[in-house]
Parts: sequence; structure tokens; C-alpha cells
Amino acid sequence: MDEELAMLFVMVEAGGIFAPIAFILFHFLRQFLFIPVAVICIAGGVLFGTVGGTIYSIIGLLLSSFLFFILIKKMPKTHEKLSRVKKKWFGEYRNLTVSQVAILRLVPFVHYHLLSFCLLERHTSFRDYMKASFIANLPLAFFYTVFGQFISSFTPSMIVIILFSLTILLYVLREKVTIIKWKEFFKATA
Repeated sequence: MDEELAMLFVMVEAGGIFAPIAFILFHFLRQFLFIPVAVICIAGGVLFGTVGGTIYSIIGLLLSSFLFFILIKKMPKTHEKLSRVKKKWFGEYRNLTVSQVAILRLVPFVHYHLLSFCLLERHTSFRDYMKASFIANLPLAFFYTVFGQFISSFTPSMIVIILFSLTILLYVLREKVTIIKWKEFFKATA
């Protein structure tokens, strides 16, 4: 992963006006290189500052969401696998709200595309999905761009406090109603 980040820094330094485009494309390709989103957002803050890094990260994340929307419909086995993982982690009848997805995206070990899948299940049209993705990506891009350089200096107790606060926010922002279809309810009990 260090080689990819070193390559990113070299591209930005040598790229001049093409540096933002290279960064956005690197954000877009990040999913194929298995680099965490937070690492790229932190690099955006270092390279372009708070405003530029946040804007370029949001554009890159929206491109990534666009690619996910296109590809997941063409890969039924991956769709089924993500559905099973979602049911295992969040429950069979639980749909995450956009606010919950935004908070979970701040937690580094929750898979980015699993959360995109949760958004896709709730917002099936392209326009609604992209709008929800934009809203859910804002806190991620802003938080890791602005505060990314300070995260490494946090104490373990500070990390526990942050994760506990995110857990409380996740609970408070949950969907209060669960709708189970009549057929599914009786199929599950039989």
C-alpha cells in the first residue's frame, strides 16, 4: 500500500494542473487496489488542503458509487453475497437510513461497498441512490480530510470514546419501524 501512496504523491507533484484529475482517478481505482477510503481522503487533505481535498474526495467517491451502481446489477452472485453479509451484520429486516450509513462510513473497518449496497436496497433509482451516496459521503470525506492527520496521534482511550459516540449516534438515528411482509413473516415462523 505504501507503493501506491508514493505513486500518488509523485503524480500530484509532477501533475500540476492534472493533479486533481489524477487524484480523482486514483480514488476511482482505489477499490481495485484494495486501499481503504480513509487513507485516500487523508492523502487528499495533505495534498490539496481541506477544501480541495474534500471536494476531490467527494467527486472520487461519487464516481466509485456510480461504478458500484452499474456493476452490482451485472453481477448477481456478488449481489447475493452482499445481501447475505448485510443480513448477517444488520439483520434480515433492517434497512439502514442514509444517516446511519454516513456514520458507519466513518468507522474504518466497515466495508464501503457493503454500505453502498445498503443504500442501493433503500434507494433503487439512480437519482435517489446518487443523492443518498452524496449525502453519506460528505461526512466521510470531510472528517478524514480535515482530521485525518490527527487520527494517528489519538490515544487508545480517545479512539474508544469516538467509537462509543458513533455507536450511540447509530442507535439514535436508526429506523424506528420495521416492516415485514405478510408472506415473509409466516414463512419465517413455519
